[in-house]
Amino acid sequence: MKREVSSYIAATVAARSELVLSIAVSDGTPLAEEQLAVTLDGASIPAREIVDAHGTRLHLVDATAGELEVTYRAVVDQLAPPRIVEDAERIRYLRPSRYCESDTLAPTAAAEFNGIEGAKLLDAVSSWVGTHLSYVSGSSQPTDGAIQTLLSRQGVCRDFAHLVVALLRACEVPARVVSVYAPGLEPMDFHAVAEAAIGDRWCVVDATALAPRSSMLRIATGRDASDTAFLTNQTGALTLNSLEVTATVDQLPEDDVTQLTQLR
Repeated sequence: MKREVSSYIAATVAARSELVLSIAVSDGTPLAEEQLAVTLDGASIPAREIVDAHGTRLHLVDATAGELEVTYRAVVDQLAPPRIVEDAERIRYLRPSRYCESDTLAPTAAAEFNGIEGAKLLDAVSSWVGTHLSYVSGSSQPTDGAIQTLLSRQGVCRDFAHLVVALLRACEVPARVVSVYAPGLEPMDFHAVAEAAIGDRWCVVDATALAPRSSMLRIATGRDASDTAFLTNQTGALTLNSLEVTATVDQLPEDDVTQLTQLR
């Protein structure tokens, strides 16, 4: 499986800004090619890479006022090793988080999924979220969490992922949010999915069913969207002008949503 991904960001920096980019495929991915370029008013500026505990590659950029452009491209022609669930992760990803209010949703989860376990639970939660929500571009706010999404009954991929994660945690299954490049996604963009711990495996759950899970490439992993945003402005002022994402695979696979799948 050969996958090619790219992203382009154009933004106006109004005042000196400390930026964090999360657009590179995760650490440990077997890369055949990769390029990252950051320019300000046409001149190259440095991007310092750091890797977090989950292999998310963050690129730190110190930008003065001007026109910022970020270009990224990667080619992956092998599968990455599957990720194993660690003990600390079982604790971390059972806890409620800012956008995944699993404690508040516990009564809903108990009423809908009592007695369902393992792979059947993942399938049940994914199907329930997929049938209760409508995918509507631009329908949610950046600060909406799982509860607001359930009340509004609509959202985009991050909202679907937040509700899946919150319900799984409420069912005592460790779950987390992952940002990915997703070949076959329409409209093309960065995509968000859930990962759930089944035994010692992290299995991907995508209630939107908008792209085959087996061809997705991991970017960032975390509690919710606060850990996986493609661009974070730590200080200063910035206006996003343009975002373009591409993700292709040499042969787009079928996706049997009843089968457990890991991000590779």
